[in-house]
Amino acid sequence: MLDIVIIGAGVSGCAIARELSRYRAKVLVLERDEDVCCGTSKANSAIVHAGYDAAHGSLMAKLNVEGSRMMPALAKELDFSYEQNGSLVVMLDEADRPTLDALYQNGVANGVEGLRIVERDELLGMEPNISDEAIAALYAPTGAIVCPFGLTYAMAENAAKNGVEFRFDTEVTGISPIEGGWRLETSAGSLDTRVVINAAGLFADKLHNMVSDDVMTIIPRRGDYFLLDHSAAGHVHSTIFQLPGRYGKGVLIAPTVHGNILVGPTAIDMEDKESTATTQAGLDEVRTKSSLAVKNLPLRQTITSFAGLRAHEVRHEFFIGEVKPGFVDCAGIESPGLSSAPAVGKMVAGIVQGILGLAENPAFDPVRKGILDPKALDAEAHAALIRQNPAYGTVICRCETITEGEIIDAIRRTPGARSVDGVKRRTRAGMGRCQGGFCSPRVMEILARELGIDQSSVTKSGEGAGLIVGVNKDSI
Repeated sequence: MLDIVIIGAGVSGCAIARELSRYRAKVLVLERDEDVCCGTSKANSAIVHAGYDAAHGSLMAKLNVEGSRMMPALAKELDFSYEQNGSLVVMLDEADRPTLDALYQNGVANGVEGLRIVERDELLGMEPNISDEAIAALYAPTGAIVCPFGLTYAMAENAAKNGVEFRFDTEVTGISPIEGGWRLETSAGSLDTRVVINAAGLFADKLHNMVSDDVMTIIPRRGDYFLLDHSAAGHVHSTIFQLPGRYGKGVLIAPTVHGNILVGPTAIDMEDKESTATTQAGLDEVRTKSSLAVKNLPLRQTITSFAGLRAHEVRHEFFIGEVKPGFVDCAGIESPGLSSAPAVGKMVAGIVQGILGLAENPAFDPVRKGILDPKALDAEAHAALIRQNPAYGTVICRCETITEGEIIDAIRRTPGARSVDGVKRRTRAGMGRCQGGFCSPRVMEILARELGIDQSSVTKSGEGAGLIVGVNKDSI
């Protein structure tokens, strides 16, 4: 029997896995998709919220502020991209001053450090492209941006390094109590465990409702985004939000840690938990609302649009706790879930440690080294690296200057990339202006070689996402 099974390998599940690897326990992470970071965690605003927005006294507010405070040290420990660029909530109408003041007071009550209201002149000095209509803004210096893929992979890799097992393409179809624990029925057979942690994101309500009479309903809330090219970098420096007012609730404009600009999202409730297609109406809404807070936004530099789904529970709160003996919920983790993830992991691990009385793992190593970026080296070190490993001298993705060495590293890690999207999220190969138009065939060749499979078996994102339908010369 396993000690702990975590259902879901998103940012919450991986944060929990990493924290639990501090203890002596047999821990397994089950994921229905083919990789870590395939759900909400892969398509979001990449924001580390300061914590002024969540309702004072809520678990959401508490974990947001705690997670935000933990992030800088965690980024150094686990070697992922993080930048404390600050955030601004822009007020466009003097009539909304009470709302801005209330947001400031809520943030102070939540314990957010450094909050202050900046007026028009100072705001313009901070952000020269701010709207001509902007009057004032709430400034949060602790607001930050992060790579959501990098954060999630870093925690997963460190958890695996410390003994956690990951199993993919495995969907949980049933849960039943047994003596001393729970039996999980999955698409790959059954397994028994002492503790179950439900970190299944959009599907956490389904698992919760299998064991509890307190019905939970999670609504998929779609958000449409534009991603702008590197050429748009510098148009904004802070993460810019719009204060809800007579213009409605706006969208954010934020730089990314990789030098792009992200614009969005919408907030459209859906029925289908798999529906991540963008719509013209959604993108038009982003286009219109973004222009209210920032002028001359270069949307013509859009290189892709995408949509993500948030796991919205109608009570708008995180639900973390033991709902049945040995069954722990980590549900309703919508925004600011990414910001809260380190604190969520710590809280859930504490609950499980209390249930099982786990001893500490004396071999726990908190450090993880990320994929080597040759571009970060000086000329001498770069040349030495290529002499040592010529794969770092072969550029595969020209838009982002990603080398074969980086792609090989991404595949050979645990858990490593097994698809084109897995490589893309770990290395950014295919994330540039051409969106993989040039590099995808070469990435497929490297995947096939490293995984020991035929190239026709390489997929974009797992089962049902094949890329090759035939070979031209077979028909000649």
